[in-house]
Amino acid sequence: MMSLAPPYAELQVTTYFSFLRGASSPIELFEEAKSLGIEALGICDRNSLAGMVQAHVAAKATGIRLVVGCRLDFADFPPVLAYPTDRAAYGRLCRLLTIGKARAGKGTCHLVWDDLVHWGEGLLVILIPDVADDACALHLRKLKDIFSDRAFMALTLLRRPNDQMRIYELANLAHQARVPTVVTNDVLFHTYDRRILQDVVTCIRHNTTIDDAGFARERHADRYLKPPEEMARLFSRYPEAVARSVAIMELCRFSLDDLAYQYPDEVSVPGQTPQQALEGLTWEGADSFYPEGIPEAVRRSLHHELALIARMDYAPYFLTVHSIVRYARSQGILCQGRGSAANSAVCYVLGVTAIDPARNNLLFERFISEERREPPDIDVDFEHARREEVLQWVYNHYGRDRAALTAVVTRYRAKGALRDVGKVMGLPEDLIRTLSGQIWGWGLKLETDTLTDTGIDPSDRRVRLTLDLARCLMGVPRHLSQHPGGFVLTHDRLDELVPVEPAAMENRQIIEWDKDDIDVLKFMKVDCLALGMLTCMKKGLDLLVEHKGQHFTLATIPAEDARTYAMIRKADTIGVFQIESRAQMSMLPRLKPRVFYDLVIEVAIVRPGPIQGDMVHPYLRRREGLEPEEYPTPELEKVLKKTLGIPLFQEQAMQVAMVCAGFSASEADQLRRAMATFKNTGTVSQFQARLVEGMKDKGYSKEFAERIYQQLEGFGSYGFPESHAASFAILAYSSSWMKCRHPDVFLTSLLNSQPMGFYAPAQLVRDAREHGVEIRPICVNASRWDSTLEGPETGEGRFAVRLGMSLVKGLANDEAARIVIARGAKPFISVDDLWRRVGVKAASLTHLAEADAFRPAFGLARREALWAIRALRDEPLPLFAAAMVEREAEEPDVLLRPMQEGAEVTRDYNRTGMSLRDHPLAFLRSDLREQGIVSCRQALDAKDGHRVTAAGLVLVRQRPGSAEGVVFLTLEDETAALNVIVWPDMFEKYRRVVLSSRMLGVKGRLQKEGEVVHLVAREIIDFSALLADVGNRSLHRVGREQQEPQSEQIVVASRNFH
Repeated sequence: MMSLAPPYAELQVTTYFSFLRGASSPIELFEEAKSLGIEALGICDRNSLAGMVQAHVAAKATGIRLVVGCRLDFADFPPVLAYPTDRAAYGRLCRLLTIGKARAGKGTCHLVWDDLVHWGEGLLVILIPDVADDACALHLRKLKDIFSDRAFMALTLLRRPNDQMRIYELANLAHQARVPTVVTNDVLFHTYDRRILQDVVTCIRHNTTIDDAGFARERHADRYLKPPEEMARLFSRYPEAVARSVAIMELCRFSLDDLAYQYPDEVSVPGQTPQQALEGLTWEGADSFYPEGIPEAVRRSLHHELALIARMDYAPYFLTVHSIVRYARSQGILCQGRGSAANSAVCYVLGVTAIDPARNNLLFERFISEERREPPDIDVDFEHARREEVLQWVYNHYGRDRAALTAVVTRYRAKGALRDVGKVMGLPEDLIRTLSGQIWGWGLKLETDTLTDTGIDPSDRRVRLTLDLARCLMGVPRHLSQHPGGFVLTHDRLDELVPVEPAAMENRQIIEWDKDDIDVLKFMKVDCLALGMLTCMKKGLDLLVEHKGQHFTLATIPAEDARTYAMIRKADTIGVFQIESRAQMSMLPRLKPRVFYDLVIEVAIVRPGPIQGDMVHPYLRRREGLEPEEYPTPELEKVLKKTLGIPLFQEQAMQVAMVCAGFSASEADQLRRAMATFKNTGTVSQFQARLVEGMKDKGYSKEFAERIYQQLEGFGSYGFPESHAASFAILAYSSSWMKCRHPDVFLTSLLNSQPMGFYAPAQLVRDAREHGVEIRPICVNASRWDSTLEGPETGEGRFAVRLGMSLVKGLANDEAARIVIARGAKPFISVDDLWRRVGVKAASLTHLAEADAFRPAFGLARREALWAIRALRDEPLPLFAAAMVEREAEEPDVLLRPMQEGAEVTRDYNRTGMSLRDHPLAFLRSDLREQGIVSCRQALDAKDGHRVTAAGLVLVRQRPGSAEGVVFLTLEDETAALNVIVWPDMFEKYRRVVLSSRMLGVKGRLQKEGEVVHLVAREIIDFSALLADVGNRSLHRVGREQQEPQSEQIVVASRNFH
């Protein structure tokens, strides 16, 4: 029997892109609409189009019409739903929202009625009334006067007393004003059971608990999608208002498909087209890079790429990237392109990337595919410290009406969801802190035993509900933030394509869509990213010139330096780019890099893809001569020879498909892209059959073909482009060379580029000292803001490193600058002298004293310096100031009891993050020895399989996605650093201890493989309480240890990665 339900379109739907207002995603809403038989959904998030592209994708996936729109909230008028009827009206809606956002600032929008009047041409507007009173009548008349037959009024049940009477009165009022009515349900979630999450996000938005929310919550659970027959029943007295929803749908035919994005013109040479200009720059660059003649293979690649770029009309894009890089280099800003763009010979000769096509087998189709017809995406890394100069140049060069950064949708992760839901549920702050302390990464799995161990009752209803709701909240958008550097540039006004709003950072603006959204619409994006290691290398290269008279660039650093590779093979890579992680340092002694391409493989092989594809161990066995290389045909050998017959890179996966199975370049790229979704989309059999049959037709055995396929499938979703690995390997080698040949320069550059990398400054300083670098403490008479090199130069060509005042917690840069300027005339002779000459705040002096910065300058210990600061006069006496300074410098200070050595170390760590004195665990060694705990060095020297118990400060916690739940820890004591493996079952058993302890004891079995040493945990003990006693101990002073009157506990912050 056919349904008699009238057609219906729901025109008032809020998604979770209204940020803490809606509780359902676009795809959930459209799938539910399809199941209910709803004709279309009008998406109208509040003052935002942030979710419109995802709604567009969901509409296409389900076949349900999307009516593009927005709810506009005004300061002086009731809210309206605004739907553009054509492309021009959509552009005006975007301009309207942009104006409101610029007026209000980041994250908000301030609109008034006059804005709608000015920008409302072509918009269909639906008034959202409350009650049928005189104000409503006035608003209807104003709407009718401006929008004529494009003005409507919504009839929506609010489930209040006398609701049917309210609807009746509103319908009469609209009839009198000759404004048609339309039925809506003001949808906030797709199904009834999402109501509770809607209450949660409402409470988060209002910063209240569920108990105190009152009428801030929706008064009923009726705000979900209903089938047309139900809407017809609810509004049986207003059938024309129900039918009008479909009529309005037909009037609003605008689609995001109508957006005609056009890249800006680039005029490099007057009178030339962009393509002609690009070709001229390309051949000019090629002649420069190859002064002895362009290699024939490179010439062929350039001709091939330029022809494809011409057919795709991408020349302006390449010219843009070239102009940005040219500007950066003109300002002395270090930069380097990476990613799939490094497959381009054109990018190389333009100076954008550093991968020489004459030395590498590049695959341009990995970067641009004619059949794929997706815009190119070139990533360029700039020095972190100077990237803002590049961003502002882009804004100013292209105009702020044509340039903006893409957005990033900040979504709830596990800890944030748990904290916010915990507050909504009224849990005590300490309980929320305890719960969130057990969470790491995206997962929100907490076992009953884990809760019990932390003193939490797992049967408590509010606790269980909090955990359940937090899981539901994960992935829900919270707000928009800015992309690290992805620019969208347009030929015409950008704010007629998408609303633009101010970013949190000054002088920046962002669009409302993220990178995935603009990929859907095929907008071009230029990525101007920041890389801390480029900042470090630029600082290091500058220091080499300033102090050692050595001039290098990344391109001229001596290649294939034997000492550098010897250091790398020993995994002596703390601080080095890309190869300093636990996994990389474990792989280095096994891979034994000796040439640059070994580093390319090293960067790529320690990834989830090669590990899951079972490629790492076969590659290592073949590298060690324990397994023969297998090449059934010369064609396959040509593709895989450099990786010993194992496909490690995405380009190789594509080349195998092309050479061995007859795939075209475009089909091979489709294979690469489809790998990531094989198991979800069910296309695995299609590609498997094609690849295996194609290889069989070329003479390969079925078994070999299936093995190759399994390897490709294993790493498809994580596969690393060879070009990207090569780009990173350049920095890995350059930073290794700097560390090996100039460890003093390398440390100074690293300290001045923080925060970056795996290790905190304390570990970087310790590593440098172990390499023979002298470290000098922070000193008010010698330190600048940054760390510096100090002479005289040693026989090994090294300088001492003076730690900078930037390490002093709480000290402002401008205060340090004033100190440096004032001491230029002559050094300070006392605390009082510094205070009178500089005029810094007493709080800043206290920070310096706590950091022990007066001891090297005046011989004042911490307590003496703090005492001198307390004695400072409020006002200097001008007539006698100079004489008083001299006299005070000569007067004996009050005799104060020296601090315990442990207290000095504790304050060092707590005020500067490190200590040049003894390690904290040196003060606890006797206690640990009594418990049978060996030092980290003793553990490292033990035999393979030996059971040991060691302890140390927790430096690093890491839980890589490729490790299937395994946690890696790095512990440090006064003798060495020790790497610990915690298997998933051990982690669950000791979760609280692993995640929250600052000092751990680990009982386990030592695992040695060559030079790689791990302690595999069998029992984990929280020794953090022992740190409380460090401040009361001394190592070198004779006499009884005394209790410090104001002892504080040492704080050592670990670096956690997941």
